[in-house]
Amino acid sequence: MYGSRGAAGARATAVVLGAALLIAGCSSGDKDDPEPDGGAGAEITQQPKNIAPFWVNPDGNAAEQVADYQKAGKDSEAEQIRKIAQQPTGEWISPESPEQEARGFTEAAAKADRTALLVLYNIPHRDCGQYSGGGAADGNAYRAWIDGVAQGIGDRAATVVLEPDAVLHLVDGCTPGEFHEERYDLLKYAVAKLKSLKTTKVYLDAGNAGWGHPDQIFDPLQRAGIAEADGFSVNVSNFYSTEESIAYGKALSTKVGGKPFVIDTSRNGNGPYTEGNPDERWCNPPGRALGETPTTKTADPLVDAYLWVKRPGESDGECKGGPKAGEWWPAYALKLAQGSDTP
Repeated sequence: MYGSRGAAGARATAVVLGAALLIAGCSSGDKDDPEPDGGAGAEITQQPKNIAPFWVNPDGNAAEQVADYQKAGKDSEAEQIRKIAQQPTGEWISPESPEQEARGFTEAAAKADRTALLVLYNIPHRDCGQYSGGGAADGNAYRAWIDGVAQGIGDRAATVVLEPDAVLHLVDGCTPGEFHEERYDLLKYAVAKLKSLKTTKVYLDAGNAGWGHPDQIFDPLQRAGIAEADGFSVNVSNFYSTEESIAYGKALSTKVGGKPFVIDTSRNGNGPYTEGNPDERWCNPPGRALGETPTTKTADPLVDAYLWVKRPGESDGECKGGPKAGEWWPAYALKLAQGSDTP
């Protein structure tokens, strides 16, 4: 293993079919200057479309936490968590209800005149059996799941981050060799299926600035279908600085046809954690902070967007006192917000 793990523990477990359908019924108010959108009483609004065109979920865990703090009279804590609740974050589609969830999120985004940000994390043998181990039972199940996601998205606008760590784990020795060819085939299938949709952008995950060198991953990315994708994603669920991530992404871009990329800035405000066991520095590290807020106005023309792919405040796994991977952890969320420069 390299010194950090990419997206382990990121998938949100709170998303269920009922919530997705409920979200789809929300109204957004005025499209350019929206009214409060509900948010369990937290009065969550959309960001200006010209800065961050991605949909803010008014009923996410952070919004619920804001409302809970407000009810408890903890106004200071509520305003800190609002830094998270008010930003668009990735919606991690569950294995159980791909079509319904993808439809619910994209319909809600469309009603708000925004783009849904979806994360697909269900590749077989996912995360090498670690905290976020699992994934589809086999290749046929995965293809059916991708088909369901595509059916749910339809012709509505969506930006998809495809399979965090899936290519990286083919390179770093984590995924056994007998699964490699199937994984390449499944990723190519997913890219092609999603790109057949009218208004869906696809970014194939490409690891992070701390694990190795672009020379090690560009050929696997090509075998996984990067040529058909809109670009690649870096730093998903990780903590490397935006500057480091841009340098890594630009070096990799030159090797994959000049493809642009997106950067997960959700928790990189203080850069990576450098203490303790190197193999677990990626997992709920202390002293981290929110990074740049999501936007398409970035520091480099090759960077399509800064995104919050990992939902800040959701655990990486059962380490350092954290709950299970993907579960909301209010204390950690509060520390991320308090340590940040996010207004």
